[in-house]
Amino acid sequence: MATTKEITRLEKSSVKLSLTVPKDDVSSQYREMLKDYTKNVQIPGFRKGKVPQQVLEQKFGEALKKEALGRIIESALSEIFKEGVLNRDERPLPYSTPSMQDEPVFDIDQDLQFSVVYDVLPEVKVGQWKGLTAKIAECSVEDEDINRELEEIRERNAIVLDRDDGAAAQKDDVVTIDYCILDENGEALPAFDRRDFVFTLGSGNNIFRFDDELTGMKKGETKEFEKNFPGDFAEPTLAGKTEKMRISLTALKEKKLPDLDDDLAQDVDEKYKTLDDLKNNIRERLNKNLEMRLKDLKINGLLKKIMENTPVILPESMVRMEIESRWRRLARNYNMKVEELIQLMTRFEKSLEEIENEWRVAAEKALHSRLIVETLMEEQNFEVTEEDMEKELEKMAGENNIDLEEIKKEYEKDHMVEYLKEDIKERRLFDILLAENTLEQGERKKYLDLMADNG
Repeated sequence: MATTKEITRLEKSSVKLSLTVPKDDVSSQYREMLKDYTKNVQIPGFRKGKVPQQVLEQKFGEALKKEALGRIIESALSEIFKEGVLNRDERPLPYSTPSMQDEPVFDIDQDLQFSVVYDVLPEVKVGQWKGLTAKIAECSVEDEDINRELEEIRERNAIVLDRDDGAAAQKDDVVTIDYCILDENGEALPAFDRRDFVFTLGSGNNIFRFDDELTGMKKGETKEFEKNFPGDFAEPTLAGKTEKMRISLTALKEKKLPDLDDDLAQDVDEKYKTLDDLKNNIRERLNKNLEMRLKDLKINGLLKKIMENTPVILPESMVRMEIESRWRRLARNYNMKVEELIQLMTRFEKSLEEIENEWRVAAEKALHSRLIVETLMEEQNFEVTEEDMEKELEKMAGENNIDLEEIKKEYEKDHMVEYLKEDIKERRLFDILLAENTLEQGERKKYLDLMADNG
């Protein structure tokens, strides 16, 4: 079809695409559709394939015109949306469905004019991205970080033994309890009735924080007490209230932590001969994690500076897709369906709208940053050669102790080659960012605080 087009820019990175289909094409497609119907339709009084077009039009006129209109519009849009017809910033985003503007008038003796509106890739004109200065926190791996890792190893290798009969529960004991909140008649409320709950006393790993009430109890004992819940308590239905609780201690165990010695190191892995070997491995691992985290924070700090002088108008469909992606990722982490996760998260706490409004800020920042990175990568016109790919795959195979041919097959099978190329380009861009900008030392942070920093 000899369709003509006109693009009108609208707000929030959307456009109106106006198309005109010549009347000759309109008439031709309509007549072709009629021919198909006359060959296949069956109407009482006429043999199949012998129904006159005039009869079809008299009997189904409006329905035929409506179907022809839909076919012509679909055909025109398919043709115009083919690769190379529209510029990159004129094509609809994959998740933005074009919506019709007003109902077009169908007349086989007139040109067909109609318009659709859809979101497009936002315009990104990157401002200053070289010669910037950003402050990055200072951090190093300390002995306390090594010791914390060692204590976690001891915990994982601890032996749990039953306490003697008559022993009183104390800090660091592993307790098994039944607990509930009681109503005014002393009956357990079903919503807060739990059996066989296990946790370490004194760890605070229970929402109701009844460690103090449990301390001193003996196996088989039951205790009732009043609990005051703060106004910001995690369970909204209990916040600011005083409720009566019942706890029964059904099992009491103690943890025997292994000594911090060479034997423990050898139990962790036979490659460690001494405790110092284990400590050195921990320090090496933490330093590597810290190095990667600091690099991420440096990049994020520079991108924040670039974002300040590179405004981007995000289309709503793009933000919506990012929020929906976050739901899917979170659901996968919890091995749940998205619908189940939403139901769980909105049951007692915030509404779906409140949760998504909080996520929106982070989603918009992530999209803003990503668009800047993609624009700079495109402007730099990086080339990734077959030799570059080979070196990258060799490096990955070595780091993961995997055969090179095996990892090649995996990437080809999962169609990940293009993603790897983009990853290489991105790292090259980040190297340029780090080389062309100044990074100053900011406040000193502890290892755990820095690793939790969202940058």
